[in-house]
Amino acid sequence: MCRWAAWSGTPIFLQDILSAPEHSLIVQSQNASECKTAINGDGFGVAWYADLPEPGLFRDINPAWSDSNLPSIAAQIRSPLFLAHVRATTGSAISRNNCHPFVVGRWSFMHNGQVGGFDQFRKAADMSIPEVFYNHRKGATDSEALFLNALGYNLDADPVEAMSRAVYEMERLSRERGHTPHMRFSGAFSDGKRLFAMRYASDANAPTLYYKCGSSPSGVMLVSEPLEADTQGWHAVPQGSVCCVEDGEISIVAMPAADTFRDAA
Repeated sequence: MCRWAAWSGTPIFLQDILSAPEHSLIVQSQNASECKTAINGDGFGVAWYADLPEPGLFRDINPAWSDSNLPSIAAQIRSPLFLAHVRATTGSAISRNNCHPFVVGRWSFMHNGQVGGFDQFRKAADMSIPEVFYNHRKGATDSEALFLNALGYNLDADPVEAMSRAVYEMERLSRERGHTPHMRFSGAFSDGKRLFAMRYASDANAPTLYYKCGSSPSGVMLVSEPLEADTQGWHAVPQGSVCCVEDGEISIVAMPAADTFRDAA
C-alpha cells in the first residue's frame, strides 16, 4: 500500500505537504499509521501545475526520506495544484517508470491500493488499453494500466464516469482471472484545473481517504491520512464516493453503479 496527498487552492510550497506538517508525507513514508505497512520506501513522486497546461513531474526510486534533492525542490516550487505520492510496491518492480504519479498530457494520476491477482491477467489488462494511449505504457503496474484505460473512456468529457469504468473493468478482470481482494482503490487525478479523489473497494475495506478545507491558505487538501495528530477538521470520504474540487469548491458525489456500464455495453 502507498500514501499520497493532493492540494488545490492558493499556491503553496510543496514542502507544506511533503515535509512541514508533523505527520507529513515524508513522515508517512517511514511511519504511516493507517495502512498495512508503516514503511513506504519504494520510491516517490510529485506532479505539479504551474504556467503550462501539462504538469511538471519528478519521480525517483529512492525512499522519500533519503532523497537529497527532494527537500530543496520542495522548498522552491510553489503550485496551486499538485499531487504527491510515496510508494510501497504490491509486487511490481522498484523502478522510476512504476513510481506515481503518472502523467499523460495535462492529466496526472496516483493510486493507493491493489488489484487482486494482477500478475495473472496483466496481458489482458494491457490489451484493454486503447491503442492511442498504449505508447504511454512505460511501467508494469496495475495503476498505470487503470489510468490509461480511464483516458480511453474519455477522462476529459466525464472524469468521474471514466475513472469509475476503468476501476470496474479492472475489478471484472480480477474476478474472472485473479483473486481477492479484487479491488482496493484510493486515487487522485487532475487536469490542472479540477482535482478528483475516489475511494472504492470490492469489499468493505476501501483504503482510507480524507479531505480538509482551509482558509489560510485557502484550498482543499486530500490525503490518505491526516497530516496532523489532531484530526479536527479532517473528514473521511465515504466508500464508493468521489471528491470533486473546482474553483475552490468541493463536492462529494457517489460513483455510478457498475451495472450502469454493463447495461450500456
